[in-house]
Amino acid sequence: MSKNWQMIQSKYKGLWVALKDDEETVIGSGKTAKEALKEAKEKGYQEPVLAKIPEALVTYVGLS
Repeated sequence: MSKNWQMIQSKYKGLWVALKDDEETVIGSGKTAKEALKEAKEKGYQEPVLAKIPEALVTYVGLS
């Protein structure tokens, strides 16, 4: 299932984010994955989902 990251992208574009298991709640962010992970761990989350938020969201439709 796809996730709508428009709100995340508008606030965190170009940054790394640490997300809860729902993949929508940001619990850490930074210029590097290490910074985002550190912030999440300081909040008690040991294994967050890490993602690099793109500068722009684009739609991709492809053939398999």
